[in-house]
Amino acid sequence: MGVKGYPCYVDIRHVRMDFLYLPFWETKLPLKDLNHQVFWPAFLLLALTCAAAISIPEAFLHAAQQLNQWVLDHFDWLFSWSSLSFLILLSWVYFSDFSKQKIGGAAATPLLSKWQWFSITLCSTLASGIIFWGTAEPIYHLHQPPSGLGLSPGSEAASQFAMSSMLMHWTFTPYSIYTLLGLMFALMFYNMQQSFHLGAMLYPLTGRNTHNWMTDSINAICLFTLVAGMSASLGTGILTISGGLHRLLGVHQSTFVWLLITLVTVATFVLSAVTGLLKGIRLLSDFNTKVFILLAVLVALLGPTAGMLVIGGEGVYTYIADFFPRSTQLAGIEAEWEQSWTVFYLANWFAWAPVAALFLGRIARGYTVREFIRFNLLYPALFSAVWMVIFSGTSLYVDLHVPGNPLKQVLNEHGPQNVVFEVMNQLPFGSVLSLVFLLTSFLSFVTAADSNTSAMSGLSAGHISPQQAEAPVGLKILWGCMVGAMAFLMIALAGIDGIKLLSTLGGFPAMLLSLGVFAAFIKLLWRKRRD
Repeated sequence: MGVKGYPCYVDIRHVRMDFLYLPFWETKLPLKDLNHQVFWPAFLLLALTCAAAISIPEAFLHAAQQLNQWVLDHFDWLFSWSSLSFLILLSWVYFSDFSKQKIGGAAATPLLSKWQWFSITLCSTLASGIIFWGTAEPIYHLHQPPSGLGLSPGSEAASQFAMSSMLMHWTFTPYSIYTLLGLMFALMFYNMQQSFHLGAMLYPLTGRNTHNWMTDSINAICLFTLVAGMSASLGTGILTISGGLHRLLGVHQSTFVWLLITLVTVATFVLSAVTGLLKGIRLLSDFNTKVFILLAVLVALLGPTAGMLVIGGEGVYTYIADFFPRSTQLAGIEAEWEQSWTVFYLANWFAWAPVAALFLGRIARGYTVREFIRFNLLYPALFSAVWMVIFSGTSLYVDLHVPGNPLKQVLNEHGPQNVVFEVMNQLPFGSVLSLVFLLTSFLSFVTAADSNTSAMSGLSAGHISPQQAEAPVGLKILWGCMVGAMAFLMIALAGIDGIKLLSTLGGFPAMLLSLGVFAAFIKLLWRKRRD
């Protein structure tokens, strides 16, 4: 059966799944519904990348590493300075009269309740990184602090640095990237009636109200960057789940196991994405946020509460004291360390940000600019800070006070994906906590990926509007499979190094677009103030 009225289409799936109440599952994807100038360049480039990774893995990896190092050597400073500039600008906007402006106009009504908005925003941005790195990263910093700071590995001073680094990498600075782009898109889409494309965020600069080669090029490039960024995050999720299966069930970590985890994860987040915003995404985000909170409360109560609070408090103090020197790369930390950690994280956040902005902006209708900043920057950053105090603080306390540095030993012998499960093993009811953590790791990526899969599909569909907000099912399936393929190939080829490669290569072009949005936002504010 074809779709009536469309002579050219691609069959996506013929299997009925009525028990899931997805009447659109049999929907065909009319080729005329594609934005060909956006879809095909991004899709073909990604397909060629996957083909090169399979056919000439060594040459491909070498070329990717060379390109990655070139970006780091020449532009590492720009990642830091630009993200700091975003945070400063948003802080000013929050207290300005501009913050009273309502997204969608004075009569606009919200799509979501405030709890739904918070849970979807939180889960759409955290992905699996907070699970994977929350306990493993501080152990790296504890035992391998930057040599330029003169810290002794394994010392209390190194512990303070490690805790402050977690706050630096996971709270206000990275969330300012998402917030600036999401806010700009919301205002352009709803208040300025721009089309559903990334070039809309540049409207104050370009003054163009139609699609053109420039906006299509931006959309295509950002599709590539988001697939790279999502693939990096999925890679961390795959490794975390693999580590959990090994620790809990004795399942040997292998390429085949990674493939199975990839298939299950991709199938789940694609299924959630095709059900739409008010079904799968909302329900999964609500459930996952509650699991996040439950797990944090359990670890806070069952873990070394006093110890984690002391370490967390010292980390907060160090974070505040060193914030501007570290944000401007003037803290005396060597470039190699900055590139391996701070720039790696910022690149990953930048890679996600442009296309994530489409989703975050779309769900913000009916709320003010100030509320947008609160729900996309302040609240998620505070949640992440509390999470890091609990989990990073527990991780540091265990490794410092349990004889033999057990977490360092696990990190060196079994990899970072196993650290969190060793932390759980040190606590009462460790097996139960590990199972909950395994579930959380799975859900955290699913709930981040489903929303961004919807955004990618809408971007390449070319007909999304406030009235018609969902993209064809076939596009969601296609982009979900592409993310899974990229993630699996990179961890199979290069493990953690492959994840970092994807982050930097995806983040660089996205950062350049973000700087354009930053300039456009300043021009918008200047116009409003002049008027």
